[in-house]
Amino acid sequence: MNNHQSSDSRFTRNEAAEYLGLSARTLANWHSSGRVKIPFYKVGRKKVLYLKSDLDAYLASVRQCR
Repeated sequence: MNNHQSSDSRFTRNEAAEYLGLSARTLANWHSSGRVKIPFYKVGRKKVLYLKSDLDAYLASVRQCR
């Protein structure tokens, strides 16, 4: 994984999946099914980019305290 420091860093689908601890296929399935809504940019026909700040917001939204 690349070293992303800024909150507006961009991640490819593979990098975003690694950052979240998921497979890239799971992230793609979430996108296509609408099951989990993480904002993204579609660049061209196939390339998808995610902002680190959006990934962090998703992680914060699923955080559980016990």
